[in-house]
Amino acid sequence: MEAAQVSDSERVFDFDVSVVIVNWKTPKLLARCLDSLKEDPGYERFELIVVDNNSGDESVPMLKEQFPFVRLIENKENAGFSKGCNQAIVVAKGRHILLLNPDSVIIKDAISTMCRYLDENPAVGAVGPKVLNPDGTLQLACRRSFPSVSASFFRLTYLSHLFPNHPAVSRYNLTYADPDDFLDVDALSGSCMMVRHTVIDKIGLLDEDIFMFGEDIDWCWRVKEAGFSVMYIPTAAVYHIHGAASRKRVIGTTINLHKGMEVFYRKHLAKKYWAPFNWLVYAAIWLRAAIFIVVNLLKAFIKGLIKREEVI
Repeated sequence: MEAAQVSDSERVFDFDVSVVIVNWKTPKLLARCLDSLKEDPGYERFELIVVDNNSGDESVPMLKEQFPFVRLIENKENAGFSKGCNQAIVVAKGRHILLLNPDSVIIKDAISTMCRYLDENPAVGAVGPKVLNPDGTLQLACRRSFPSVSASFFRLTYLSHLFPNHPAVSRYNLTYADPDDFLDVDALSGSCMMVRHTVIDKIGLLDEDIFMFGEDIDWCWRVKEAGFSVMYIPTAAVYHIHGAASRKRVIGTTINLHKGMEVFYRKHLAKKYWAPFNWLVYAAIWLRAAIFIVVNLLKAFIKGLIKREEVI
């Protein structure tokens, strides 16, 4: 297939990059994230849009007082990540759209670096940086292959952990690849991911059937299906506190995570297999969700008992 290309000159944009942040109950992290953007030399050409999903805390007052220049969209309910991003994207005026989690910290010129890469490579539809944990280790979700039955088998059996350098066994998280190498990948992390605006015009918005988790993989699938490349570029880097908001609602987060898995499988993989096999896959997804919930409830119960004994 010949690489697709879209000329950004087909539309007139007011900014180089529209930074889209969906916030829910992380005011301090959000403020730190917004402050970090100022370190980028291209900052004056960024449009900042924050969607607050009815946090009900000091998030909105903080934004209005400390960051009055940020375009704020206030939701009356928690609309989820996908819908919140879409609300911002439809009004964004940047040549490129950057999805950015509020618990992220931009390192130096990461945004400008991603923007420049897209400008210089018209066949690339989306780029993602090196996403680091607070301790500096790589977050594996920032460069992935698409989910598959074989990848799920290797992960569930822990073979991918036992053989992290084997290209076939560890293909999903690409642990065999050097984190400092540029890679043409299947999927990036929605915690920090830049997509060409004209590509979004072609492939559509995020899938709102996915409340959160999995929407980034689905979007990357559509980017590649449209003929564009998806690139991991290690010369741009960000720190990310994984799950700063979602860990506050473990059961809801687990359900949303596995619903995302189901939606992705149904949309893109189920047509390859017979119906009985697909039923087994859906059953396995929700059995996994049930196990996660039970394990976390037991952990919370044991933790409560320990605290109670300490008080006594």
